Amino acid sequence: MTLLITVFAAVIATAVWYRRDEDDMLLAVPMFLFWGASLMWLVDAVFEYHELRAAYFTPDPADMLNDAFLGLSVVAFALVIWIAMVLFKDPKGIVRRRLLQKRG
Repeated sequence: MTLLITVFAAVIATAVWYRRDEDDMLLAVPMFLFWGASLMWLVDAVFEYHELRAAYFTPDPADMLNDAFLGLSVVAFALVIWIAMVLFKDPKGIVRRRLLQKRG
């Protein structure tokens, strides 16, 4: 489930990044984070299959639920990292304008 969730997130992030003419919102960051996570889970799946063989394809429902929560947590954490980077770099100057507006 973790691999599936991160691959879907990576494909969606790649499509959104590709559609944009300019990368003013740092859309490449979540795209690369999701593809990196997908690669990590792929390697994990290969090693787990090597260990479990046929049992790999019949997981317990509790294990699938845990994997789904882990996959969603990874996606949420990557989005938090991306939002923090966007707020820190402030590519459109919105945060800076709001902060200066409050002071003046």
